[in-house]
Amino acid sequence: MNRAFRFFLFGAAAFCAGVGAVFAQAPVKFRTIPLNIGIHVIQAEAAATPAQREHGLMYREKLGANEGMVFLFSEPTSICMWMKNTLIPLSVAFIDEQGKIVNIEDMRPQTTDSHCAKKQVKYALEMNQGWFQRRNIKPNAVVEGLPH
Repeated sequence: MNRAFRFFLFGAAAFCAGVGAVFAQAPVKFRTIPLNIGIHVIQAEAAATPAQREHGLMYREKLGANEGMVFLFSEPTSICMWMKNTLIPLSVAFIDEQGKIVNIEDMRPQTTDSHCAKKQVKYALEMNQGWFQRRNIKPNAVVEGLPH
């Protein structure tokens, strides 16, 4: 194999690997459902499958003011969240089967620290960091519109 051809093959392989890495790190959009907490309306992308929940908001560079992601589980379970490959600071509300917020945790971007529900829950709602605090939303507030 001549030197120019080997250089071409190496360049083509590197290009393909780079393109694959870009696609692997692209943000993914999920179906959106409307939720509300009192007067506050949220457009929440729904992560319902294990693969969707694992990907979550990874690689997003921003969220709209009233946009978030709700993680749906088939039954109440012990849930911990982390921020691997998540670029924006988030707050997460852990929500029980009746839609009541159990606890809210702030999470730093690109960390693998665990942020856990204080009891078994069926949902977790991620919003821009401080969203709940700025609206005076605390544990025991009820989230409406969650699928059953």
